Amino acid sequence: MIKETARRVLKIEAEAIFNLIDKVDENFVLAVELITKCKGKIVLTGIGKSGLISKKIASTLASTGTPAFFMHPAEGIHGDLGMLSQKDIVIIVSHSGETEEIIQLIPIFKRMGLKKIVITSNPESTLASGGDIIINTRVKEEACPWGLIPTSSSTASLAMGDALAIAILEKKGFKEEDFAILHPGGPLGKRLLLRVEDIMHKGKDIPLVSKNTLVKDALLEMTSKRLGITGVVDKNKKLLGLITDGDLRRGLEKYDDLLNAKASEIMTANPKRIIQDALAAQALQLMEKYSITSLFVCKKTSKNQVAGIIHMHDILKEGII
Repeated sequence: MIKETARRVLKIEAEAIFNLIDKVDENFVLAVELITKCKGKIVLTGIGKSGLISKKIASTLASTGTPAFFMHPAEGIHGDLGMLSQKDIVIIVSHSGETEEIIQLIPIFKRMGLKKIVITSNPESTLASGGDIIINTRVKEEACPWGLIPTSSSTASLAMGDALAIAILEKKGFKEEDFAILHPGGPLGKRLLLRVEDIMHKGKDIPLVSKNTLVKDALLEMTSKRLGITGVVDKNKKLLGLITDGDLRRGLEKYDDLLNAKASEIMTANPKRIIQDALAAQALQLMEKYSITSLFVCKKTSKNQVAGIIHMHDILKEGII
């Protein structure tokens, strides 16, 4: 019985969304064009479950480059209308289109000269008659047994709001990089914004030895910097090679007195490296491609001069995966 109920609800709500496809008409296009040209903010309003849907639409618009916020109708008539300007556009979400608290706002919106987009299941309603653009989200039935609880109707409003936001996004030419700028704390933002130079080890924390350094001293450098690696550089700090524990193991097979050999004799020459202003995500891709855990970072002005070193753990710690 429980499974059947859940399946029935999902089927009804899925059909409600599917049936919206035929309701995407010229009014939808006009709404997208109006919002795209807006010089102010997009103000969402609604009450009850429509209010919650309004908040979500406002959040989606804001996160995709269209300044938007939610205004509660009751708070609006008690002072919050001061947040609005004549350059703004109002989107009203109402299932019935007869919500008293919002109907009170329509004359005020008109006096302020605000354009009004109404998203409603009742295009013949009072709110619809006061709107400039009407987006019809009428559904055949609610998912509850009595046809009373807003279920498929609120889902339809939410889906139409998403369609509106994505259509606006594409109309504006909003890109993945733009989304990252608005989400700097999330994985996508870090993947597209975080640079190698932001998280690399630099200065005295870079494990480096000269080409004439004895292996025993290079080993101390590797141990003290705790990265399991050291770079080998010339007097101008240009990267010649690197030494890892793998190089040490191979050196044991080659030299009877490995500790007194020179760093240049056991190093791996021409190691993989990355420029300091490269994305951290690119460094991770390079590490994964060549099965390595560290990369020396070189200056933008010289592909050989060491600026730092980055370890895979530094990148993973930032949540870039």
